[in-house]
Amino acid sequence: MSHSFVVHVPDAELEPEPLAPEQIVSGTPEVTGKVVWESADGRQIRGVWQITPGVVTDTEADELFVVISGSATVAVEGGPTLEVGPGDMAVLREGDRTTWTVHETLRKAYAINLP
Repeated sequence: MSHSFVVHVPDAELEPEPLAPEQIVSGTPEVTGKVVWESADGRQIRGVWQITPGVVTDTEADELFVVISGSATVAVEGGPTLEVGPGDMAVLREGDRTTWTVHETLRKAYAINLP
């Protein structure tokens, strides 16, 4: 996308992004998302992401996100436990190993920087 734009995040239409079975710790969480902008070199990605309740693990990219709706507890291995909800901004560092306990369907807008 080469022009400035706006996305109404709460109503953005998202596409299924299936989790790898080994990421699911408990429940039946489902992930959807949409990339709304990507740099020409593919190293910067902006988008919207959503996950339904459950517990999942992940290895993070360098990411800043703002929670639009829902809530979760994000436990960073060897680091802090983050309680996130609507209006919260969080930063995850590349390589962080996390466990997400999603209490209510969480939707976030994110900016990821890849190495």
